[in-house]
This record gives sequence, C-alpha cells and structure tokens, in this order.
Amino acid sequence: MALFLINRYLGDEEESASQNESRSKTLLAKLQRQAKERQLQVLSCREETPAIRSGGDEVDTAQKNGTSSRSQDAGAKRLAKKRKAGMSDQPGGGAKSTLKQEDSAQDGKIKIIKKRKKDRSGGEHKSFKQGAETTDEVTQAQQKDQRVPITSVDSIASSSSQTAFHILGGFENKPVPKVQRVLPQWLAQPNVVQRDIKSNLVPIGSVQGICPKLLKKLENNGIQHFFPVQAEVIPAVLESVSNGLLIGRGGYRPRDLCVSAPTGSGKTLAFVIPIVQALSQRVVCEVRALVVLPTKELTQQVYKVFCTYAEGTSLKVVMVAGQKSFGAEQASLSQIRGGVSRSLADIVVCTPGRLVDHISKTDGFSLQQLRFLVIDEADRMIDSMHQSWLSQVTKAVYKNESGSETSIFRRREPGPITAASLSPPQMPLQKLLFSATLTQNPEKLQQLGLHQPRLFSSIHSATSTPAASQRQEKFNFPEGLTEYYVPCTLSKKPLLLLHFLLNLKFSPVLCFTNSREATHRLYLLVKLFGGVNVAEFSSKLSPSERKKTLKDFEQRKIQLLISTDAAARGIDVNGVKFVLNYDAPQFIRTYIHRVGRTARAGNTGLAFTFLLKIQERNFLQMVAEAGSPGIQRQLVNPECLKNMEDRYQQTLVQLASAIKNEKIKKKSI
Repeated sequence: MALFLINRYLGDEEESASQNESRSKTLLAKLQRQAKERQLQVLSCREETPAIRSGGDEVDTAQKNGTSSRSQDAGAKRLAKKRKAGMSDQPGGGAKSTLKQEDSAQDGKIKIIKKRKKDRSGGEHKSFKQGAETTDEVTQAQQKDQRVPITSVDSIASSSSQTAFHILGGFENKPVPKVQRVLPQWLAQPNVVQRDIKSNLVPIGSVQGICPKLLKKLENNGIQHFFPVQAEVIPAVLESVSNGLLIGRGGYRPRDLCVSAPTGSGKTLAFVIPIVQALSQRVVCEVRALVVLPTKELTQQVYKVFCTYAEGTSLKVVMVAGQKSFGAEQASLSQIRGGVSRSLADIVVCTPGRLVDHISKTDGFSLQQLRFLVIDEADRMIDSMHQSWLSQVTKAVYKNESGSETSIFRRREPGPITAASLSPPQMPLQKLLFSATLTQNPEKLQQLGLHQPRLFSSIHSATSTPAASQRQEKFNFPEGLTEYYVPCTLSKKPLLLLHFLLNLKFSPVLCFTNSREATHRLYLLVKLFGGVNVAEFSSKLSPSERKKTLKDFEQRKIQLLISTDAAARGIDVNGVKFVLNYDAPQFIRTYIHRVGRTARAGNTGLAFTFLLKIQERNFLQMVAEAGSPGIQRQLVNPECLKNMEDRYQQTLVQLASAIKNEKIKKKSI
C-alpha cells in the first residue's frame, strides 16, 4: 500500500523516467529541509524553556532574545518559501545548487546550535558543582540590573531547576502526636471510694441489707464502723442476690465487680460479709463460693475471717493451699455415701495451683453450682494466667455430665442475652476482683471474661473527668504513710540497719530484701552482731515455721523480721510501725505492697528505702509517676556509725565462717 500511495503522489505512471528521477530528488531535498527546520525549532524551544523558569529580569531578557530569535526563524522560513517558489521556475541544475547552498547554511546553523548546547551542558555541569556560588552571582547581577548572557542564564536556570523540586522525606523533623489513652467507660468513670478512712467511717447499722446476726457478730468483734470501700461494695454484692441466687437485678445476670483500694482499707471484709449472708440460707451443701489467692499465708488469713463470720451457721469453709497433705484435703472436700459423692464444702479458699490439682484429681469435687468467684490480689493472679487456672475453673463450672446434655436444667456457658437464654433460669457465675494495684489495661482484664463489669476505685476524685483521669496517679498509697529514702553505699547498708534498730530504737520493723539468699545472709549478720531479736521469713521455711514466726512477730517477741516479698502481698500483721526496704524494689507494684504493710486501717506508719547513688534517679521517678504524695530524703550522719564499725568488721569474719559451715552441712546431707 505504501508504494501505491507514493506512486499516486508522484504523478501518473506514464511520465518519463528522467522526470521521475528529478522529482524524487526534489522531494528528498524538501523532506531533508523540513527535518532540519523541525530540529531547529526543537532546539530553540529548549533554549527558551529554562529562560522562562529562571524568573525576574533575566527571564524578561531571555524572552526578548527568544522573541527575536523566533522572528528571525520566521523570516528564514519566509525566505525559504520564496526560494521554493523561485526554484520551481529554474531548471534542475539551478535548483540543485540552491539546495546545496541552503543545506550548507542549515548545517552551519546546526553546528552553532550544537556548540551552544555543548556550552550550556558544560555550564550546567559547572553550576551543578558550584551550586551556591552561581546563585550568588545571579543575585548580584539582579541587584545591579545587569544583562546576563543567554548562555550563562541557561546554565543558571538549569542549576536552579535542580533545586526547584520538593525534597521528599524529612519525617524525623515532624513532631509525633502523643497517643491518648482511651479507656472503656467502666474504667474511665468508676464508682468513687473515698481514700481518707478516718473521716469517712460509716456506722454498720446505716448499711442496708445486712442481717441482724452478722451485725451482732461485727459488734462482738469490735467493729462499729465500716471503712469506705466496705460501705460501697457490701451493698452492691447484696443487691445482686436480693432476688435469690438464680437471678440478679431485674431478672438478668448480675454484673461482675472490680475493687481497687489502698492496702489495709478492709477489702477482705467487703466480700466475706455478703457471701456469708447470701449462702447462709442454702439447703444442700455444694461449693458455691471459691476464693483464689496467690500465697499460702494470705489464704490462711482469709480462711480465718470466713470461719469467724460463718460460725453459728450451717456453712462449711475449707482451705486448700498445701498446708495439709493432698489426701487430707480431698477428704475435707467430698465424701462418698452409698456410692454417691457428696460435697463437704460451701466455701473453698485456695491457691491456684492446688485448685487445679483438685479439679483434675479429686472425685466428687464439683464446681457446677458455683455462684461467687473471688480473685484477691487480682493483678498478681492475672500475671499467673499462664497456669490456665481460670480456664480450668470455667470448664469445671459448665461441665455437663453424661445424660445431662438434653436436660433443661443443665448449666450453659453464657452468651448473648435473649429471651431463650433467660428461660429457664440458671445459676449465674459472678466474679469479684480485689487489689490495691488493679491494672487498667483492658487487654489483661479481658482474660478474665468479665460480664458488664463495675469498678469501685479510690484512684479517681469525685470531680474527675475522663481527660483529667489521664494525668492522675495510677495507684493508691495509704493516707497515714510517710515515705523516706536514705542515700547510702553498699558497704554501709548493714550499719544503717543496725543504727535504726540500736540507736533509734525502731520496733517492730519489717525489713524486705529481693531474694532468699539476701534474707538469710542479713539474718545471720544481725544475729551475730547481737542486741536485736531477729527472725527471717521466706519460702525457705516450712508452713508451720512461717506461721509461728508471724505469730511471734505480732506478739512483739521479735523486733526485726527480715522477709522476702512473700510477706508483702496482703499479709495483715498487726502493729507494724516501720517498713525498711533494705533492697530497693524493681517494680512499683512491689513497692506499694511492701510499704502497705504499715499505715493500715487508718493508722500511721513510716517507710524507709535504702538507695545506692545509681538507683536514686530511676527509683524516685518511678515513685513520683505512681502518685506518691511525696518521698523525703533522710540523711544519716557518718559519725553515728563509727562506734559500730569495729564490731561490724568482726561480725563479717564470723559471718563468712558461718556460711562456710552451712555449705559443708548441706554437702554432707
């Protein structure tokens, strides 16, 4: 098709061969001229474009030069047209000579333009290297209102075009907005519990719902007033059982309760009183209340409180914490009569590990009628969720025995509330959480599977707003607590402890260390130094030894009790006036529970922490961020320690030999 079109364009096929040859040459020359003209136009446009970008007076100059060059090009085009018109009248040889002259002229122009382009590229290269120097020259030229040659303008424009682009990146210079914590409504707006105990006491008779028998027992035990947390929580639990154990308020499943209050504020009695009253009318003995605690000592303490207020009722309270043999605990939980296993416990107080053992190994130990699940020291219990004790409890509660799958009375795991789920009614499982350092992390609390939880907290003030709650303290400190820190060196710490005991006559003192080894070593040192009735308390001792030690300490037979954090959680030791942190705690929760052993139930107390210089900054920042009312610096004059240094050096020698003898005895055994 292309050949056919060319033949039609050249004319009829009947023309002679000579005419066809001359016409083809003329057409070829014409096409070459057009190509060269287009090349000239492209080059001229490239010269004009950077001049336009440069801006200012130089741009005006470049535009004028560009206009004159375009006018010259237009004149050249008109001249070329005239020559074309004249060429058609001339013979073939004249046309050829004219074409040669024009071609040579065009070649000359192309060479000149290429040379300019080369110069411009060299200028660009130099301007790219020099950058700021070229820009300064242009600025000076603009100030002087001088004309800049086109070649230099081109090079400057090209260099400015290099810096005219927006540089991507630089994100590190932008301020990163701080993410605001958004809590669920039940965490952000809790029921406020007053922190000041003494000025907010509530008479026991003014709390609605408590039966006369329990009121009389409270009076017999010397309790005339409830603390603020007790006055708030007891009515809330009693309200959930006001219509019986099967249904809550309005016929719906009762809400779970979370209580965050300072140490020594009476949280134990806040769940003991309503549970005893709710279960006192039961007919069949079944496990309906389960209280889970982290330590054996705390389990024993709560067990005593339950026994005190369950006395005189038909309720049976059983402790499962490893104090007895596993077989003895099994016998106290259930027995077999006539081939049928029967429960012997209404309320079980236990540790999580022992509880899981009995769920899997004790026949007749059933939780299918469980109504209350109390988790004391809830923050520590959440941290021990890797033991999966809570999932084991949940499976045992909703366990279906063989043949009960089709029964309408079988207990189902709760789901969405519908008309079908409420008929027939079934025993709900209500969770009660208590802690002085309850976490506000929704992800951790989600592990507990709480149902429409309700929070009682003394962290918030009565006028707090969601925005203000972001800046308030995370934890509560007892109102009567005074905190001090004592700067010291590692070698002077034992002397400081002896100074407080012998010179300042501190008694009774509860001293905390970070390990069993440190506890035992410090115990031997103080004992060898003499002058102080001292005892140690750690998991190294047997349960009976630990029980006896705590009893002697309460009776003032022991002046100094050196302990690990085993005694820091929930242990209520009466009359502790001084707490010494011989080793600074690493975590704020540990510190709060340690100092919470004093200033309990509205009383006053002192807490001292020995700090090395390297520990001061981080520890003080940690305590301040936790909401401490203020920790004061307490300096000890070195002159007060000099009279004990000689005796202390002799004691160190005796300590080394005592530790060596202990190691020999262990190896011989």
